[in-house]
Amino acid sequence: MDDLYFMEEALQLAREAASEGEVPVGCVIVRGDEIVGRGRNRREKDKSALSHAEIEAIGQACKNLGGWRLWECTLYVTLEPCAMCAGAILNARIPRVVYGASDKKFGAVGSVCSLFDMNFNHHPTVEKGICEEEAAQLLTEFFQNLRLELRTRPKWKPGQKRETEQNEE
Repeated sequence: MDDLYFMEEALQLAREAASEGEVPVGCVIVRGDEIVGRGRNRREKDKSALSHAEIEAIGQACKNLGGWRLWECTLYVTLEPCAMCAGAILNARIPRVVYGASDKKFGAVGSVCSLFDMNFNHHPTVEKGICEEEAAQLLTEFFQNLRLELRTRPKWKPGQKRETEQNEE
């Protein structure tokens, strides 16, 4: 098994997230040839800014391995980690990160900044661009569909009761 195999597993989780109306990001954590943690975005479902794919996968891997140090693992994620997730990767001591698409707005391992290059005591190696086109395409399609959906939704105007207010009556 190799990087392409595990990135495909992460892409499958991203597709599942998209099918549930979530931003399509998927993540797997691997020790040796075994997936020990899986995660996908669930921010809308959980109503939580913390429900990122990486955070979910790190939590599951820690539970499955019985400790918070994931020093023998590789994290595969379809989108470049944000600052929160990069911080969690540092704290979990994950030595290697592989990601697909860069994130020019929130990416914290090379695009906007690079937390891994800062003066912390842990410096994961990064491999980027694995399955980049497919990961980027999932994101592009998701946001195109979201913009179309938002254009067709009824607009609320001042003085009108919102749909939730009408349902409560």
